[in-house]
Amino acid sequence: MSLYWIIFIGTAIASWIVQTSLQSKFKRYSQVPVVMSGADVARKMLRDNGIYDVQVTCTPGHLTDHYNPQTKIVNLSESVYNSYSIAAAAVAAHECGHALQHAHAYAPLKMRSALVPVVSFASQWVMWIILAGMLLINSFPSLMLFGIALFAMTTLFSFITLPVEINASQRAVKWLLTAGITNDRTTAMAESALRSAAYTYVVAALSSLATLLYYIMIFLGRRD
Repeated sequence: MSLYWIIFIGTAIASWIVQTSLQSKFKRYSQVPVVMSGADVARKMLRDNGIYDVQVTCTPGHLTDHYNPQTKIVNLSESVYNSYSIAAAAVAAHECGHALQHAHAYAPLKMRSALVPVVSFASQWVMWIILAGMLLINSFPSLMLFGIALFAMTTLFSFITLPVEINASQRAVKWLLTAGITNDRTTAMAESALRSAAYTYVVAALSSLATLLYYIMIFLGRRD
């Protein structure tokens, strides 16, 4: 079995395990009530931190929650926006954690935002460039090297994302307890749910790194 297939299968299995765990915890913690809806949690967290120029809206889908720094909008999925559960509170507070990072010019977030245009371009073309580079590796090795450089930018983006996500979760858990929305028991649940979500980014980053190393091995003529 080639190294590529080992990486592919290993990543697929790890992603499935992490996603299954995340879905299971979200479903379980969605049954644990809190006093505020996800939308109310988000708005209160923003107000408590002196942020009044960020909107909170509902977006279609399940676990499609995200913060858009360009529009300054916290987008909460339907299962979070209207839910009075610890799972919803944790997700809403996490997304507001990104808004706090933006407001306070959190360095890793600024770095990730700066990479977005490059990563957007790389994501569209990198696989085509690397494929062409493999076919022309002996006659035109620079093309393969260029593809590797582009893929390295996406890998860097994946690793910069890790502290951004972890820090947002830390801000969320701390505020939920301080604001009295969670107690010791439900705080542990919120932390557990957000940790599972963070693992998805860890798996993605490690997978990207392994794939990058594989492409480098091909370029160096050490393909298994």
